[in-house]
Amino acid sequence: MSTLGVETFGSGGAEPYERALRFDDEVLYLRDAHSPHAAPSSSMDLSRWNDDAVASDLTTLSAATGAVLDIGCGPGRMVKAAMDRGLAALGIDVSAAAVQIAVSAGLSVLRRSVFERLPREGAWQTALLLDGNIGIGGDPAGLLMRCRELLAPDGALVVETHPDPVRDHTYEGTVVDIRGHQSAAFPWADLGRDALARRSASAGFSAIQSWEADGRFFSRLAAA
Repeated sequence: MSTLGVETFGSGGAEPYERALRFDDEVLYLRDAHSPHAAPSSSMDLSRWNDDAVASDLTTLSAATGAVLDIGCGPGRMVKAAMDRGLAALGIDVSAAAVQIAVSAGLSVLRRSVFERLPREGAWQTALLLDGNIGIGGDPAGLLMRCRELLAPDGALVVETHPDPVRDHTYEGTVVDIRGHQSAAFPWADLGRDALARRSASAGFSAIQSWEADGRFFSRLAAA
């Protein structure tokens, strides 16, 4: 499980993720650290993470009516989007750079792992796992169970899933920039829509909605 005491997304090594956040000018690549293939499993445009939420992001808040927790919030675009809709919102992230950027912008963001004690345990109405954050800790089952603990009994979890609906892959990832600088390896996972629906049942969730927006894929889970 991911905590501040172990390697987390993009940390260690040459720290390409932190540099990209601060300079807002890079595309980063997520790769399987032990794969014989050089092709990345996904790419990340950090300028989008640092910018305001786009239309596809906003679809994840369409049914939100109460307090929103953004897990792995980065610089806080979804916290801002929720606040702009008049919702109480909190973001959490383990990246010091991401949290500093968000706090400097006046957003409610804590440097905290999802597996640590959090405010409003058991009372969040909506939790978000966007930008591949279902992979946090490399243990989707454990992460889903933790999210169930954080949510109110009638709360919902919104997950951005892998484009391949049956993808269910746990691995040691590494983040690489265009100059070849890479992070230390960290536990991660990719999960598609169908794989998420299958795994969510054991965590006390049922998948109630799935949709596509601008080439991105999302699922909404509710308490079973």
